[in-house]
Amino acid sequence: MVSRRDFLRVGGLGVVSLSAAEKAALARRGGDEGRSVILLLMSGGASQLETFDPKPEAPSGVRGPLKAISTSVPGLAFSEGLPRLAERAGRVSIVRSMNHTAAPIHETGLQLLQTGRLARGGQDFPSFGAVTARVLGPGRPVPGHVVLPRQIDATGVNMGRGQGAAFLGSSFEPTEIDGQIPEVFSQRHGAVESSDLPGLESEVFASESETVRRDYGDTRFGRLCCRARQLVERGVAVVTINLFDRLDGQVTWDVHAAGAAAPGTLFDYRDTLCPQFDQAASALLDDLDVRGLWEDTLVLATGEFGRTPRLNAGGGRDHWTGAWSAMLAGGAVPGGQVIGCTDAFAGSVTEDPVGPSELTATVYNHLGIDPRMELSVEDGSTIPLLEADPVTSLMSA
Repeated sequence: MVSRRDFLRVGGLGVVSLSAAEKAALARRGGDEGRSVILLLMSGGASQLETFDPKPEAPSGVRGPLKAISTSVPGLAFSEGLPRLAERAGRVSIVRSMNHTAAPIHETGLQLLQTGRLARGGQDFPSFGAVTARVLGPGRPVPGHVVLPRQIDATGVNMGRGQGAAFLGSSFEPTEIDGQIPEVFSQRHGAVESSDLPGLESEVFASESETVRRDYGDTRFGRLCCRARQLVERGVAVVTINLFDRLDGQVTWDVHAAGAAAPGTLFDYRDTLCPQFDQAASALLDDLDVRGLWEDTLVLATGEFGRTPRLNAGGGRDHWTGAWSAMLAGGAVPGGQVIGCTDAFAGSVTEDPVGPSELTATVYNHLGIDPRMELSVEDGSTIPLLEADPVTSLMSA
């Protein structure tokens, strides 16, 4: 039996080793039965009103310039920039009641979403990708956790963003593929050389058919989503896609409409951001299904917070933690359902609130990891990996 005192100690904290029973329970994740997660991180904080929770009956200063469209699920509307996902609404679950009460900055939301905790006393916590890599163990021919294209930075405040291994140690830091290619990735049948895994530039589609390339779209979002599918197909357990890996000075989901420092506007949602995301995410869902990866792969798309229900003076929206949306699909996630709801302005949750840490627990549950697994503190006390439970309505009975 594995000793529960066999743990790594860094900075006063250590992760307790898994028991033999837990290791046996997780052994099924290898080979063709391996489970994976793809996080489509809508970094910057995607607006709930311009994605999955439009309010067409609200005043113009709330509803914004985009229209609402019907989906394949009666009574469910998405924003006009997501017509392909609207067609696939019967295959996804939408959580409209995401919220948290921490400071409304990118860093806190990124921590909560990816680690389930806020840093405390200068101590960061490991991402669910790093914990998964720890559970799988070092020395695998395929990384346990890959971040595409690289870890996020330039988010405004110099503090942890929840994508690293923290006290688990450097062995479990995510693999970054920023135009670079690991020498060898293990494929489910045999091995694949680096030349078979093209970089993030235009030749990312070199090994794909013209149909696949057309479906994803030759855009940043399309290339990243296609690469994520390639990695999952080859056995990577967690792929985090930073749809933007920095926020300062460029158009992102962070639509303050505030000039050069934060130039994004809601018209960018209509004209580029949502259409490209819609095409890439829809293609990813279809591709996972066609390739027999749907039941083993959980796809989660969300940002670190939402946007203000009222437009600001520039016609944009600012940071808002009171309510935002998430989309989940694959794995045991039921299709065609909406969890929670917001008020008439999409500003506050009125039913079934869901915190970011509950999504993190749901991810762990899909991966076969107990979200209450203990972390050991140097004084001999222990804390749970999370202080949250999975969202049961996101798991089929």
